[in-house]
Amino acid sequence: MRIYTRSGDKGTTALVHGSRVAKDDMRVEAYGTVDELNSSIGIAVSLLEKELWDGKESFMNTLHTIQTILFHVGSELATPSDREVAWKLKQSHIDDLESAIDTWDQSLPELQNFILPSGHPVSANLHLARTIARRAERRVVTIDEDVADVNPLVISYLNRLSDTLFVAARYVNQALGGKEISLRADV
Repeated sequence: MRIYTRSGDKGTTALVHGSRVAKDDMRVEAYGTVDELNSSIGIAVSLLEKELWDGKESFMNTLHTIQTILFHVGSELATPSDREVAWKLKQSHIDDLESAIDTWDQSLPELQNFILPSGHPVSANLHLARTIARRAERRVVTIDEDVADVNPLVISYLNRLSDTLFVAARYVNQALGGKEISLRADV
């Protein structure tokens, strides 16, 4: 199979099941943002693979699972509302995120202030992924309000994922000696 098809050379792309839309269609914008989010997590994972620390396998498995589920999210967003979604999101996917948050948060000091997205490079990339997750969530809400009904679990998943990535960034900073920098009140 060739990578290039030339079918998008005139500014359209195919949704799941073949219907074509403009490349700036809100659905394409939303699943493109989810793809960007997935790639951002991939950067963090690639940096983390160079590190050795206790708990790495479980943490890495969670990130890889999140990346897989983001393909499910993209599939939902790329499927027209009158068609069946092949990989439908489930409540258990959100429950898994909440479980990861609870597990990682147990070992973290309580937040006293806002923190700056910084610290270890893996942590900084997870903070970046968190902000992309928020943008993806905004794009999906726009689709839900203006274009077509979206599976409410997609919005919930992206909302919970941004929380998960925030806690993951803090967890990595603690595990790998990254410094958590509090927002300064004197500026």
